[in-house]
Amino acid sequence: QVQLVESGGGLVQAGGSLRLSCAASGLTFSRYSMGWFRQAPGKEREFVAAISWSDSYTTYTDSVKGRFTISRDNAKNTVYLQMNSLKPEDTAVYYCAADRRYRAYDPTYDYWGQGTQVTVSS
Repeated sequence: QVQLVESGGGLVQAGGSLRLSCAASGLTFSRYSMGWFRQAPGKEREFVAAISWSDSYTTYTDSVKGRFTISRDNAKNTVYLQMNSLKPEDTAVYYCAADRRYRAYDPTYDYWGQGTQVTVSS
């Protein structure tokens, strides 16, 4: 059974940093591309960042470019999202997702985690 478990969310002041982690099990992690999405209250889920299985490719939504960095450690079956210079508008539940294809912003990933809350206060 595939499981994706996010962690690292919390409350932070604007301008601060957080690092999210997503630990995967039940799949051959090194063969999966990974993505991060987020959903703010009353809004649709939106793409944040993605990384290919070999981390040769990364994609970011424009609003996080230069502030967020996605990375992965295939030995630990974990993908990370380093978030710097956080803004109140980054407040959302953050989800990680996995797929054999490099889907980037396409939300039709095969597997999803349960999400972790990130709250940025002004």
